[in-house]
Amino acid sequence: MAVFGFGQLIGILKKNPKKIVFTEGSDPRILEAASRLLASNFLHPILVGDMDEIAESAEESGFNIRGAEVIDPRTFDRIDEMVEMFCELRKSKGVTEEQARKTLSQANYFGTMLVKMGLADALLGGATYSTADTVRPALQLIKTKPGNKIVSSCFILVRPAATGENEVFAMGDCAINIHPTEDDLVEIALETAECARIFGVDPQVAFLSYSTFGSGAGEDVDKMRNAAEKTKKLAPDLPIAGELQFDAAVSPRVARTKCPESEVAGHANTFIFPDISAGNIGYKIAQRLGNFEAYGPILLGLNAPINDLSRGCNAGEVYSMAIITAALA
Repeated sequence: MAVFGFGQLIGILKKNPKKIVFTEGSDPRILEAASRLLASNFLHPILVGDMDEIAESAEESGFNIRGAEVIDPRTFDRIDEMVEMFCELRKSKGVTEEQARKTLSQANYFGTMLVKMGLADALLGGATYSTADTVRPALQLIKTKPGNKIVSSCFILVRPAATGENEVFAMGDCAINIHPTEDDLVEIALETAECARIFGVDPQVAFLSYSTFGSGAGEDVDKMRNAAEKTKKLAPDLPIAGELQFDAAVSPRVARTKCPESEVAGHANTFIFPDISAGNIGYKIAQRLGNFEAYGPILLGLNAPINDLSRGCNAGEVYSMAIITAALA
């Protein structure tokens, strides 16, 4: 069982404070989270938007954002440099200077370029943007890490336990890849396991299916079994099992009956789903019926930490995701 708390991530950030861009600077939820962050000394918010509009919104909402860095794309003093870099990054698409300036007037692209230029360490968006509007600029400008072909995501599920520690699980991919291939699942598993470690989880990875070690048959079963085997070859020290049904993955009693030879079965804490439907349904069942706090989606595989909020998020979730996103830096 992991001993996870936000105090751990805050401790990491206190040793090495970061700057995080909020692309929707005038949103009251963002302003409330920013005011909380400004009261600390471990994370510096950068608010993108019209300065007067942000100041007015903060005053109306009653949030103190004194000390926050506010950057208006229309008056940014390094916009020419940003445009030049943007054109270079998108030269294969034949982007002109005029097109670049128009695109960079959009806060999601402008904020992403602040990260690309090294003026910020991380970005959090999506309070009003769709997931696609957050991911698209990241793919075009930040791009995937060397060796990675896709961007994926995971959710971290946290629930207090009677022991005083927390139950912590990682679930991927629940938000980005609709029908991942075997090779996609290998990337998803490796990235999800790495993310799990940041949250104090010693990953025990289960590739989930409706079959346990051949009890069922079908293309989806073969996909999960093959993906598990490929991942084992790439990460021989990472405990992996698959394909497994969920009960065999988490219940020691069921595991003793269905797959007694597996060291992961019955003790898995990092779950890889066969597709987005299973993943999205799975984490929400845990959240709503299991009373887990769900943090995410945490985007994986990018060259810099960029994360997406739910448009139904509250200020507390913005604050939590800001800490998580910056800690990934």
